[in-house]
Amino acid sequence: MTTVQSTLISVITPAFNAEDFIKETIQSVIDQTYDNWEMVIVDDRSQDGTVGYIKEMQAKDSRIKLIELEENSGSAVARNTAMDCAEGRYIAFLDSDDRWLPEKLEKQLQFMTEKDIAFSFTKYVRVLKDGSWTGYFSKTPDTVNYDDLMKRCVIGCLTVMLDRDKLGEVQMANIRTRQDYALWLKLARQGHLAYGLPEVLATYRVVGDSISSNKRKAARQNWYVFRNIEKQSLPASIWYFSHYAVIAIKDLIKYKIIVKSRSGKKLSGHQEN
Repeated sequence: MTTVQSTLISVITPAFNAEDFIKETIQSVIDQTYDNWEMVIVDDRSQDGTVGYIKEMQAKDSRIKLIELEENSGSAVARNTAMDCAEGRYIAFLDSDDRWLPEKLEKQLQFMTEKDIAFSFTKYVRVLKDGSWTGYFSKTPDTVNYDDLMKRCVIGCLTVMLDRDKLGEVQMANIRTRQDYALWLKLARQGHLAYGLPEVLATYRVVGDSISSNKRKAARQNWYVFRNIEKQSLPASIWYFSHYAVIAIKDLIKYKIIVKSRSGKKLSGHQEN
């Protein structure tokens, strides 16, 4: 039987014009206490110095793999390309402007192994562009099922780890946004519960006032997912969307209040359980 220590984890990272943060993202993987990983980065035709920075880091660590797409295709294609090339039993997702805390892979793999589960996520904290801690932590229920996800997606892509031995090959829907949400719904619809590890093990970077605009875009795309991906009826879609909308508005208000009161504080390795 494969031991935990010998289990390869493939880190899936799409990158596009990410020169401002990509080195921090890669370094957060290099700094992991669990070292049996490969990081598969797929560059989506960046027009800045992203590829150069990745190659610089790659020269220092052979576990970093770079794939360059011939044309800009979106994060779904980039992630799917990375997953096609990934060799690990487990896959974990990390976008090119986010970071993991050092024990993320070790603790999450142990959590999944002990519980014998296929799908897990952890708590994360939002940080501002300069790394300042906002004090906003994600929700982490013990388990999340399909109905829960249709009402609210509490699963941050940067925290997810999947066991492909249990799930089979994994691919995301080829849509420009919310392809990760569509995958979580697909897995949940197939009967796989998502298990939450209630510890902050990742930082999600918010650039400028992108939360407000992202909420609007997410609302439109959620509706598309309900109707076109999940094939929900119009009444069911309205029912689920109403839950999503109310929670999203409350979430945005809470976030803005927290940022206003605590934007000057730094993350500095802070964790909240």
